[in-house]
Amino acid sequence: MDLVALQIFKAVAEAGGITRAAARLHRVQSNVTTRVKQLEASLGAQLFHRRRRRLELSAEGRTLLAYAERLLALSAEARAALRSGAPRGVLRIGSLESTAATRLPPVLSRYHLAYPEVRLELVTGTSGALVGRVLSGDVEAAFVAEPFTAQGLETHAAFSEELVLIAPKGCAAIRSAKDAAHLPVLAFAAGCSYRLRLESWLGRAGVPPERVMEYGSYHAIVACVAAGSGIAVVPRSVIRALRPEREVRIHPLPKEIAASTTRLVWRQGHRSAALDALRSLLLEAPARSAAGSRAARSAVLRPSAARPPRRSSARAASR
Repeated sequence: MDLVALQIFKAVAEAGGITRAAARLHRVQSNVTTRVKQLEASLGAQLFHRRRRRLELSAEGRTLLAYAERLLALSAEARAALRSGAPRGVLRIGSLESTAATRLPPVLSRYHLAYPEVRLELVTGTSGALVGRVLSGDVEAAFVAEPFTAQGLETHAAFSEELVLIAPKGCAAIRSAKDAAHLPVLAFAAGCSYRLRLESWLGRAGVPPERVMEYGSYHAIVACVAAGSGIAVVPRSVIRALRPEREVRIHPLPKEIAASTTRLVWRQGHRSAALDALRSLLLEAPARSAAGSRAARSAVLRPSAARPPRRSSARAASR
């Protein structure tokens, strides 16, 4: 597909008309009109509708625009990579909300400092939704939690999470799945890996949730649990960030439910300089964390260089 034609098509879509697009591209209007018509003819689709002296994208035009943006960005990235080899351009990634809030800030901060010419874009969603966006090419990679369908994907373990169950303060202790029988479950939409874990735990015990109420953020989930609406599964990292201990009861979960791995996933065979840089940064993180832990232990165990203790006054007086 002709990249110049896509560039002209994208300019018309953004400008909303031939005249403004021609001025932006420093081309004559007739040339822009001809290139758009040629593109429509080659694709066999009408890309624009005229609305009140403006050109608006048709459904087919909106579909093509998404592909055009990706193709043009990939072309620009290829030229930049050949010139310098350094990551640049746009890196659009997806993430679970909990990961975005508690795990990614230091990682993305280091990435920005190391690769300032890469523009990071972050979208959040459930694991199921994010896997779909990776496979469709809407995002280049995403941080998702197990379980998820990995067909067509490559993965890299990024973070380990401990999941806990939270319940209203007045709720009786929950030591097994049967203790949670008939309690409403508060969770993200279908496709949330943590929700699947909770529903699986309850289902194996023969106590499926009375109903599931869906929310869009952990702030809302924790607040509604505190208000007595039901129970929820959240990562321990969210508990550390929100500190809701005064409002909710926190219960441990069985190890097979509590232990969760967050993985970075991308399309099989896909490579880009910006994504490779992010993967390298994640590989460095465990070593950085281990080195920090060793340094902290060494500081605790290292003998103090303080002066020897002074003799007590009683002993000094007796001499």
